[in-house]
Amino acid sequence: MTPFEPVIGIEVHAQIKTASKLFCACSTQFGHDPNANTCPICIGFPGALPVLNRNAVELAIRAGLALGCTLNPVSVFARKNYFYPDLPKGYQISQFDQPLCSNGLLEIQANGETRRIRINRIHMEEDAGKLVHHGSATIAGSTHSLVDLNRSSTPLIEIVSEPDIRSAEEARLYMEALKSILQHMGVCDGNLEEGSLRADANVSIRPAGATELGTKTELKNMNSFRALERGILVEIERQIQLVNSGERVRQQTRTYDDASQTTKLLRDKEESHDYRYFPEPDLLPLRVSAAWVDTVRASMPELPEAKRKRYLETHHLSAGDADILLADLDMAAYFEACVTQKSGVPAAEVARFVVGDLNALVKQEKIPFTKNPVTPEKLIALLALKEKGTVSIKMAKDFLVDMFKTGKAAAELLDAGGGSQISDESELIAIIDKLLAENPDIVEKVKAGKAQSANFIMGQVMKATQGRAKPDLVRELVLKQISTR
Repeated sequence: MTPFEPVIGIEVHAQIKTASKLFCACSTQFGHDPNANTCPICIGFPGALPVLNRNAVELAIRAGLALGCTLNPVSVFARKNYFYPDLPKGYQISQFDQPLCSNGLLEIQANGETRRIRINRIHMEEDAGKLVHHGSATIAGSTHSLVDLNRSSTPLIEIVSEPDIRSAEEARLYMEALKSILQHMGVCDGNLEEGSLRADANVSIRPAGATELGTKTELKNMNSFRALERGILVEIERQIQLVNSGERVRQQTRTYDDASQTTKLLRDKEESHDYRYFPEPDLLPLRVSAAWVDTVRASMPELPEAKRKRYLETHHLSAGDADILLADLDMAAYFEACVTQKSGVPAAEVARFVVGDLNALVKQEKIPFTKNPVTPEKLIALLALKEKGTVSIKMAKDFLVDMFKTGKAAAELLDAGGGSQISDESELIAIIDKLLAENPDIVEKVKAGKAQSANFIMGQVMKATQGRAKPDLVRELVLKQISTR
């Protein structure tokens, strides 16, 4: 059988994180009643005139800079004409042959290799509305569909890659990297479930080593990284089977059905001329000056790769802890608030508590990290006690749970719990001697070479001291007292 090479390009629609829509003042907040966030402009009443949202433009510029694009000084909005029930105007305001950004680049790490994925363009456009299907989760099998125009005219950027992606795994890695950049830049919240980040994949195959592109199909609106990767894998296999059986791949728009692990035909793929683009007569060309670009560049947050490097090289975090923080902006902000306090607590130790014990408590309660009752100041005060030896690691972990439940500070819990970690040898020896006298069999086992048997006595000491004994000292004293018997 002929070996084939996949050729994949990704078109990503990212909702720009603004409070109002692209051409009107209606709210972009998700979850409102159907058609509540609408006005004559975003639902296309005749005579209503659009006014461009400046903040949306600045965030689009920020995305272009983060992806290394050329910012075009003049870009033009156009009307993309097509009919669909969720598009009351009969056209979508987008950008066509003169986009805001072009010629960018995104690097990903795949199989130990750096892969460079070129960005063809980033253009601005408004979103359409949404069809809500009843009787079935999809349009197939539904009894009827209702139109919700809340999303109509929500600001989007469309990020179009070149066909540089060579596997479903690379497509997923590209999307993950892109999501991280857009979130860190404050451009998009990256919520795939709410539809604020959506991906369409253009998939084709060609004989390995060939340079000519094959006929592509477009997989629409995959709303998870898993669905994106699986859908592309399934479509690649479908095309290979078609070609090997002597059939040809048709240019189509398809959708991935995760339940049946198949892609299904939606419609024949449109070409750009089918949309009859022409310049939007109600909007002037968008002119972006070099000074405006410089202002936006100066306001940009730290890119995720720069932040990861800082975590590893300056704060000496493990790669795993750094990646967990990078994946959660709220958690990362909490960590940053902790380490800026110059408490003397190593940043790596802060990270271990934040991504480990504290993160587990937050997830268990299903609350945002920002609503966590243990403030950065309280966590640092607790860890400072641990660093001084005032509390043991077990005490610190137990205190953290109590702090999370009650909101109390570590010092309060320390006073209420009987004081600091016990390091007085005479006090500990008295407890150990009593336990050894009650457990002579443990003494004999340890003397016979079974040193691990001493763990039972250590556990009993920790229990008797309510976790306030210093574990290393307890072990040393247990073994010492056994040796004298």
